[in-house]
Amino acid sequence: MKRIAYLCSEYPAISHTFIFREICSLRQDGLEVVTASVKPARHVEIMTAEEQAEAENTLVMKRLSLFAISGAHGRTFLRSPIGYLRMTAAALSFLFKGPKNPVKAIGYLAEAGILLDWMKKNRVEHVHEHFANPTALVAMLAATYGGISYSLSVHGPDIFYTVDSSLRQEKVENAVFVRSISHYCSSQLMRITEHEQWAKFHIVRCGIDPAIYAPRPVPDNVVPELLCVGRLVPAKGQHILVEAVARLVRAGKKLHLTFVGGGDDRASLEQLGRQLGISEQLLFTGALGQDEVRSYYDRADIFVLASFAEGVPVVLMEAMAKEIPVISTRITGIPELIDHGNDGLLAVPGDVEDLSRQIETLINDPERCRKLGRAGREKVERLYSTDTNNSLLSGHFQSL
Repeated sequence: MKRIAYLCSEYPAISHTFIFREICSLRQDGLEVVTASVKPARHVEIMTAEEQAEAENTLVMKRLSLFAISGAHGRTFLRSPIGYLRMTAAALSFLFKGPKNPVKAIGYLAEAGILLDWMKKNRVEHVHEHFANPTALVAMLAATYGGISYSLSVHGPDIFYTVDSSLRQEKVENAVFVRSISHYCSSQLMRITEHEQWAKFHIVRCGIDPAIYAPRPVPDNVVPELLCVGRLVPAKGQHILVEAVARLVRAGKKLHLTFVGGGDDRASLEQLGRQLGISEQLLFTGALGQDEVRSYYDRADIFVLASFAEGVPVVLMEAMAKEIPVISTRITGIPELIDHGNDGLLAVPGDVEDLSRQIETLINDPERCRKLGRAGREKVERLYSTDTNNSLLSGHFQSL
């Protein structure tokens, strides 16, 4: 059995349950996976029992005492003074490139020492990091020490906005392989790296378990129920969705919209609903555990995600597997998941009129909703099944 480590900025996370499912799938495929998180998990109380157990067994760096951190660094230094000095020099280079921040440089060095000592105790020589965010700098620093390697999962698109300050190119070039979740994502990696690096890029899509997200019975709602699942943040375009609903209500359409998820934009969205006179048509549930989220899928007639920036949203896969007709936007990797008119609909991002038009199309055509729902599930079963895709990822780990 091969043993690897997974490193995340926060794990498990209520908004990134697909990482937990990915790790579970890898374990079922024969890998032994130990997990580390920089920050403690939030909302553990509403997670499933399995996720709560995972949180208990995950190293949380920011919960360690200064004494524990000092011990980890002392042991790491004694194992290889040259490696430790090499890692320290790499961290000090962050004063002049990348973060250009002494506090962050010290923080990343501290976390790299913790990671190395923990990996040694767990007999792990490879660590995989999700998102290629600042946590990847910790893995990259640890690799300069020697004796371990790291790989990345890259989602995008936000990570491509700060290529220089986040040392994105260096992270990719020093990784033994890079898993990208879409062709769009791979193309953006190609944009920032030399051609010689491209051979290490592998497209392994995210996925869901079609058995868990089985088709829901078509609900018999008197008023069509729209559903949006995701964090309430600017990138999700939820203000555009509220405006589109208001536009339809003014045109005489009866409908209701539920937002599942928490975030900083909730107050602003509620205020917009009041300004537009549609507060009664909106429901905000806050952050929910996966069991509760699935119950909202079962009640939905249409799923809408009006995002401005995404990778390939797993919530779209979940809705499609449930045979809920989906509407999203023509951005980044989403058109790889949704073929407009065949297994879902796509709107112009930021265009209230176009989004409202796509919603109205489905409200007025129940038969089309059923056809799109069936085609959407077929697409997910064929290309976005967790077991199929994670077997590919497992193969990359096994070949190290």
